[in-house]
Amino acid sequence: MPDIQAKFERFRLLHQQPEAFVIPNPWDAGSARILTALGFSALATTSAGLAFSLGRRDAAGRVSRDEVLANARAIVTATDLPVSADLESGYSAGTHGCAETIRLAAATGLVGGSIEDATGNPAAPIRDLQEAVERVAAAAEAANALPFLLTARAENFLWGRPELDDTIRRLQAYSAAGASVLYAPGLPSLEAIRTVCQSIDKPVNVVMGLKGPAFSVAELSAAGVKRISVGGSFARAALGALVRAAREVRETGTFTYAATAISHADASTFMPFEEMK
Repeated sequence: MPDIQAKFERFRLLHQQPEAFVIPNPWDAGSARILTALGFSALATTSAGLAFSLGRRDAAGRVSRDEVLANARAIVTATDLPVSADLESGYSAGTHGCAETIRLAAATGLVGGSIEDATGNPAAPIRDLQEAVERVAAAAEAANALPFLLTARAENFLWGRPELDDTIRRLQAYSAAGASVLYAPGLPSLEAIRTVCQSIDKPVNVVMGLKGPAFSVAELSAAGVKRISVGGSFARAALGALVRAAREVRETGTFTYAATAISHADASTFMPFEEMK
């Protein structure tokens, strides 16, 4: 595996390119190897993809920090690319726990990760701004002592609070607290994305593959986006193929799905004969 510092520098420099780059989200070592072979420049884990692979729903508290970090380590080991992680809300109610999560994440070989301001409580889904800023500041302090790029997420639009002004205010505060990348999943339009990018002094991540409009890499790059992730959508695409194939067999007794499935030989070409060191 390449030196961690070198991978961190590669990852950091990707965010400084004139054009946006795509950071797809594998959910295990096999999908990481496929995405690496297909020529992407960095990878990011997915909480949803991991939860579904474990037979659980994607919800706060359903997957432990230890399980998330074990999955991250497997992905890191499977690729020579920089890997960032979805670290949800830091797996802690306090600032010290958020900082410890960053340190533990770095110890797996990750060179980046995100902390969000969602609480996991539907009755009060978004943290008070001051509390959220303190958590980002603690995570940023830990990240800055490491080769680790911190992303701060403002979750308003995923939790029924479509308040663009508050989202921008939060992202600006997270930037001031030390976050290196800013991220507001679920922004509703290209104009909203452009407004966020123009209002923030750090690189902005946008997620595609959710419900709603689907913008191209070129459109997002022109709007000022620096990084484009796909969240759990690649995992859901794979699960969709499984469901369609299984329903065909169960309901019609036919096997035509095999005509569009990747061949055993082609799948094997993505996997090494020996484990990567």
